[in-house]
Parts: sequence; C-alpha cells; structure tokens
Amino acid sequence: MKKIILPALAALTLSACEDPFNRQGVGFTGIDGEPRTISEVAGAAAFIPPATNVPAELAELPTIQVTSDKTELEKMAGVAIDNGGRSDTTAVQLSGSATPLFLSTVAVNGKLFGVLRTPSNSNRVDNSVGSIFGSETERFTGCLSAGQVYRKGSSGKSSGFAVPLNCS
Repeated sequence: MKKIILPALAALTLSACEDPFNRQGVGFTGIDGEPRTISEVAGAAAFIPPATNVPAELAELPTIQVTSDKTELEKMAGVAIDNGGRSDTTAVQLSGSATPLFLSTVAVNGKLFGVLRTPSNSNRVDNSVGSIFGSETERFTGCLSAGQVYRKGSSGKSSGFAVPLNCS
C-alpha cells in the first residue's frame, strides 16, 4: 500500500506547485505557448516576426513535384534548388539578411528536399547560411534531416541550399 500512496502523494504535491497548462518554460517563447521556430533576433539569417510559424506556413504550401533523369542525390539536390519556390504561392519568404530567402519543399523523383534559395541564381548568400539551415532543418521544415546539406554556388557564396527530408 505504501508503494502506491507515496508516489501518488509526491505527484500531487509537485503538481500543486505550478499550473499544468502554463507552458512558459524551456523550449517555449511564452507567446501563446507556441514553440520557438526560428531566430527572433533582427539581422539573423532567418529572422522573421515572432508571430509567424514557418513549419505551419510551409505545410500549407504544395510540394513542388519534379521529374529528372538524375539519380545521384547530389544532382537531385541541384535540381531541387533550381526548382525551389520563389513566390508566395510556392515558398515561405524569410527576411533578416540583405537578400530575401525563400523556403520550399521540392520532391525530385519522389525524394523530398527542403530548399532554401535566393530569388535568382545571380543573388548569393554566404555559405554559413547553408550550415545554419542544415543544423536547424527540423525547426524550419518540421521534418528531420535525412542527409547533408547540398549547395549551388561557389566556395564562398551560394544561391541555394537543399537538404533531403525525412517527414515520416
């Protein structure tokens, strides 16, 4: 009997200390209890107003479907970057850097990629944006990364980045 009463008493005592519906804690911004999705610091590569939930906005957009004769993952990522969304109907626009960035999902031969790209191939951003995108893929897309980040551009700057996604 003591084995049941003591843990139950401890749980009741601890639960009385705090409101169970108060979700303002580690991992939460305190704004309506929503999880933090991106940087809230102006000037950051992925800054947008805190009221925006990027994964939810991205989920509302259609995935761009592309068929290609490319079968290597690196080449498929290049096709995904080329076909990544550049408008409000196909991508979520992220602001905060000098160049606007567009986030979209592209399926190349059935393989899903998260794509972060500039408005055109002539606009380029620092490659550090790609590494940030790779490490924060889940926060941006709501899906896990299923591989490395691929980029399109030179050794210093790129016009787009793609990462394979695992959304299951």
